[in-house]
Amino acid sequence: MQTTTEVSGSVLDLILKYIDEQQNEFVQELKEWVAIPSDSSDTQAWNEIVRMLNVTTDKIKTLGGNVELADVGSQKMSNGQSVDLPPVILAELKKDPKKPTLCIYGHVDVQPAKKEDGWTTDPYTLTEINGNLYGRGASDNKGPVLAWLHAVEAYQALKQEIPVNIKFIIEGMEETGSNGLDKLTEQRNMTFFSDVDYIVISDNIWISKKPALTYGTRGNCYFFVEVEGQKQDMHSGVFGGSIHEATADLIALLDSLVDSSGRILIPGINEAVAPLTEEEKKRYQGIEFDLEEHKKDCGVTKFLFDTKEEILQHRWRYPSLSIHGIEGAFFETGTKTVIPRKVIGKFSIRQVPNMDPSEVGKQVTEYLHKVFAERNSPNQLRVTMPISAKPWVADVSDPQFVAGRRAIQRVFGVDPDLICEGSSIPIARNFQDVTGKSIMMMPIGGADDGEHSQNEKMSRSNYIQGTKLFAAFFYELSQLPHKY
Repeated sequence: MQTTTEVSGSVLDLILKYIDEQQNEFVQELKEWVAIPSDSSDTQAWNEIVRMLNVTTDKIKTLGGNVELADVGSQKMSNGQSVDLPPVILAELKKDPKKPTLCIYGHVDVQPAKKEDGWTTDPYTLTEINGNLYGRGASDNKGPVLAWLHAVEAYQALKQEIPVNIKFIIEGMEETGSNGLDKLTEQRNMTFFSDVDYIVISDNIWISKKPALTYGTRGNCYFFVEVEGQKQDMHSGVFGGSIHEATADLIALLDSLVDSSGRILIPGINEAVAPLTEEEKKRYQGIEFDLEEHKKDCGVTKFLFDTKEEILQHRWRYPSLSIHGIEGAFFETGTKTVIPRKVIGKFSIRQVPNMDPSEVGKQVTEYLHKVFAERNSPNQLRVTMPISAKPWVADVSDPQFVAGRRAIQRVFGVDPDLICEGSSIPIARNFQDVTGKSIMMMPIGGADDGEHSQNEKMSRSNYIQGTKLFAAFFYELSQLPHKY
């Protein structure tokens, strides 16, 4: 296929027009991808993840890409059995040493979904209602991955050479912790990643109806607090009032973690947070975010703070502590007068710069043991931290952000909001630490997409406009000054 070697702004307009014209075909392909139930939480369904990765591989090959399905080892299950992990796609399109190289990360596994969980439609049948495309993975993350591939396809369909070199790293285990990917990144740092200039991730959402670029995510430290008492569950009528109850100890421990204003009470946590700079403070003022609309979306009548700036800062750049549940306590419908033998409380602390997860683990453990000792309980306390992920933050003056802003301006006609993500996307920090490359997040999902929830969706508009955005980003990235 003969291609034009240089893309101009006018040719880009034709590419964007082509994407508009092909939108029904692009939606149909997303329907085919959503139909594959690639739930990474169910080891019995990992064959579906492999099927999804093979479909993705075939798509990349039709675009002329070379694909390797990289082995990332096995995972030991609770029964002691080892199961092979689904591979990771490492792919590359035709390379020109005179062009910058962009590496695109995505994942094609999804969260669990069942119609009986409260979905209005079958979660694995993409259904369009009022301009929204409902289906598991539509927004997280099959829609964005396909949008990148369709952006490449648009250039090729019009016989235009893509103005940047493109690589893909696409996995099938993101929803369960990306097992094996950190090690693979280290192994391939001097090979696959050696010539990469920029890494872009599209695995998050906007915070309003306005397009955005993401420059930071919070990390996460997850804790189990186990309190063990008597040797077996006991009758509350027989033993209540005469023994130290494990559940009472645990409730007291959990209650000591955070006050009614949301402030974490563990010494050293808040003191470690990087101070808010004037430049950062101004950035929050210009972000489009409607507090009343957000209350309505959340189904609450009151937030912990009164201003947009305070709410966003406490979602993004201050630590938060959330209590998630208690394992071992009676939770079913009806009544049961039991004193549990052992209970496990579960909570997490979202990490921000300059917090160190290992130090946080030590602070939490020491604090809980101190509070527990004050209760003079003979029960046994054990604190563990099974998850520790560092926060990630990028420099918004980085050239990749310049190209991202220009692409959004071209496609949407507005300046994007520069936002952070309150949740954790550990691979961003891993890529940054291991490769040292420029990392940026370019979301195309809407604020109301319902990722991980019932009725997950992506609007047709965001899907198609997002594809245009990615095509424009290729062009804008190529317009940056480069030295080769």
